[in-house]
Amino acid sequence: MPFVSPLTTRADPLNDGRQSARALDVRRGVMRWLAAHDFTALPELTLANGRRADLLAIGPKSEIWIIEIKSSLADLAADHKWPDYRPFCDRLFFATLPDVPADPFPDAAGFLVADGFAAELIREAPEHRLPAVARKALVFSIARAAAGRLAFLADPTASVARG
Repeated sequence: MPFVSPLTTRADPLNDGRQSARALDVRRGVMRWLAAHDFTALPELTLANGRRADLLAIGPKSEIWIIEIKSSLADLAADHKWPDYRPFCDRLFFATLPDVPADPFPDAAGFLVADGFAAELIREAPEHRLPAVARKALVFSIARAAAGRLAFLADPTASVARG
């Protein structure tokens, strides 16, 4: 059950009940891997096209990566929307657990294997640099979402946008 403040009806955007325990383990391992590579990740970010990225990471030179988490082959088979993330990142990756076979994952994206503690890069993602105007808009969106979430942590009853 997602956290809902008793004084508001807004649910926690990081754990809204759609993420399995397996997916949360992958997310934690990938976030640690990203941090070790000087990237900061923001989970569950809604993009301008209405799609929700599992993890959106920004690097020290404003590189933007999206990591789509798949906790099983069934999860991958049910996902036909992953190409919709490409216009919002420089690199697109899939991440999954060690017990999920790698073969079915598309070669058009990078590939990470992760558990709750760490991740390993199996295949680098092709680079598709964002146009400057798209990057600027996306970085602004990331900043607003992160600031809103931080404000919510400081005061869950305030009326602030959390992204």
